[in-house]
Amino acid sequence: GVFLTYRILDFPDLTVDGSFVTGAAIASILLVRYGVDPFSVLFFAFIAGMIAGIITGILNTRLGIKDLLAGVLTMIMLYSINLRIMGRPNLSLLRVQTATRLIAVAWSPLGRLAVLAFIALITFTVKIVLDWFLRTEIGFALRATGQSEGMITAHGVNTATMKLAGLSLANGLVALSGALVAQYSGFADVGMGIGTIVTGLAAVIIGGSLIRSRRVGWMTASVLFGSIVYRLAVVLALRYGYVVGFQASDLKLITSLIVILALVAPYLRDRKRRRVQAC
Repeated sequence: GVFLTYRILDFPDLTVDGSFVTGAAIASILLVRYGVDPFSVLFFAFIAGMIAGIITGILNTRLGIKDLLAGVLTMIMLYSINLRIMGRPNLSLLRVQTATRLIAVAWSPLGRLAVLAFIALITFTVKIVLDWFLRTEIGFALRATGQSEGMITAHGVNTATMKLAGLSLANGLVALSGALVAQYSGFADVGMGIGTIVTGLAAVIIGGSLIRSRRVGWMTASVLFGSIVYRLAVVLALRYGYVVGFQASDLKLITSLIVILALVAPYLRDRKRRRVQAC
């Protein structure tokens, strides 16, 4: 989701901090109060996230609010909306059947590996579908909107519609991940989305710096690779960070430092290369 807004649309969308929780809230309330099938709630969470993205798009493209501010406003609105959906700051899913729990029971010999395989299956399915979509005519228009809005407008493409489509799809995917995290964790909390944008940016930036390619397949693969590298870096920092004074409560600080390092490293590398060429 962050890959679509940051890398494809070049849109600094902070809505994801709210839409992540929206997906978790929708999934949780449907499971707890209405007993909806745990796999079906993923679809409803995706739709709810798309609506959140459309709101941000309307604020930006139709009402003329700056992109960053539009995302912030939607994120703030979603905080109250998510509270209204859940009816309380958090919801426990320990007494209901979740998708991950059903998978773990059905494939009990594999244990947590079965849950990991289930989440990996969803992830790679989304990747394949997204790769296909970005190669379609609409996908090309979406990519062109982020790269050169003036050029694509001259070709008769409605960039406002493209932004709406991109933002809705991106936040739908973020909400889907929120629903999965809630079912895996066994709870939904109104504050669980704080830092989602930073985590997403870390995956996109780290992956992009390690795998430099403009091909769609490699670009989406770089995000998956970047997320794995980022998580490994966080685990190592938490496990061995005590040497420099890090504590478990410093997770957000560690995350921000990793993102800063990922942003600065390519710049320093390019500057060093230019100096060598100048010599």
